[in-house]
Amino acid sequence: MRTHFRGRPERRHHHPDAPHGGIQHGRGRGGRRHGGRMPRGDVRTAVLLLLADEPMHGYQLMQAVADRTGGQWRPSPGAVYPTINQLEDEGLVTITADAGRKLVALTDTGREHVAALGDTDPFASFADGGRPVDLHGAVRQVHEAVRQVGRTGTEDQIAAAARILADTRKALYLLLADGPSTT
Repeated sequence: MRTHFRGRPERRHHHPDAPHGGIQHGRGRGGRRHGGRMPRGDVRTAVLLLLADEPMHGYQLMQAVADRTGGQWRPSPGAVYPTINQLEDEGLVTITADAGRKLVALTDTGREHVAALGDTDPFASFADGGRPVDLHGAVRQVHEAVRQVGRTGTEDQIAAAARILADTRKALYLLLADGPSTT
């Protein structure tokens, strides 16, 4: 068995359609991690709205976003700090040293900009602690149902399941093409 550069065994997956005799190396199909990230929110608007309440340090801003969304959205320092720098370049915030930390506050121009945002709410999709739609979980549930039909279903049930899946695939592509919507 091949070993990873740290001496651990390298995971291999057999996929007949893959190159190199169907053996793939790495974390999974195509080397991608499974799971995925939560959708990104509008960091810029979130920072501006939070600073309208009070001046904050970068870490406080990240914590306030997490608190406002029930922990569902936790912007990283790599998202927050460049946003703060951009807002400073635009003259919407000022950054001052405060006990060895940088305190971010809105300027008058920043307050005008926040007022112009109106009812924009970057936290709305996280309201009531609800998660955004979990498509990955929905696909996992459908996968389990398909496996069950495949294991225990009759030939007619399996054929019907295949038609349902084909219709579902078509409906999803129609959705992307702004076709019929179902609510």
